[in-house]
Amino acid sequence: MPSTVVHVAFAGLLGVALLGDRFDAHAILVVLVTTALIDLDTLIGIYVPGTHRAALHNVWIVLVPGALLVWDVAVREESVVLDRWGRYGYRVAWVSLVAVLFAHILLDAFFNGVNLFWPLHDRFYDLSGRLLVTDQRGLVQTFVEFDSGTGVAESTARGTTENTHYSTGFDPTRDDPPTDVERIFPIAATGERFVLTVVGFATVLFRLVETRRSEKTA
Repeated sequence: MPSTVVHVAFAGLLGVALLGDRFDAHAILVVLVTTALIDLDTLIGIYVPGTHRAALHNVWIVLVPGALLVWDVAVREESVVLDRWGRYGYRVAWVSLVAVLFAHILLDAFFNGVNLFWPLHDRFYDLSGRLLVTDQRGLVQTFVEFDSGTGVAESTARGTTENTHYSTGFDPTRDDPPTDVERIFPIAATGERFVLTVVGFATVLFRLVETRRSEKTA
């Protein structure tokens, strides 16, 4: 599974791209920290078994505050967000939500799965798969496989919080781990994720330096 470091690096790329002229050290820090906080359900899972990748790795974490943000800015006559933080705060808020959704929740969904609709629907969904074109089968995708009789195939739906556990360095086993168990805290488990991590942090650093120089010459 992608580490928190990888999630944050990916969020950095999204932040640099989407913050636009609102980019500064404070704005990108909010985006990165918000994205990283989703992994706190690793610690929740220690006390409530099965809730890692469920308690915070679900669509409601983004949809509920996203709906409140739209209601506050687009529907209400007086916006709390705009009155207090202006368009700057509004941009930082929605970019943070986008980063959480794509750089963390969905990225994990495509790496061994998450409990997308918990707690309303307790089921882990694993969207791991591939997309390719062949000379015999044409366009092939295996992220979400459909069965003509039952809808989504069982290969996509996994277990529930009652019988699913994702091993981490903090919580390697669902039950009390043996004293000699190896606790692994991954940084970049594959070459692709290592490249993504380096590029993500390097891009953020470059933009910070560029912004600092612009402020000095302004």
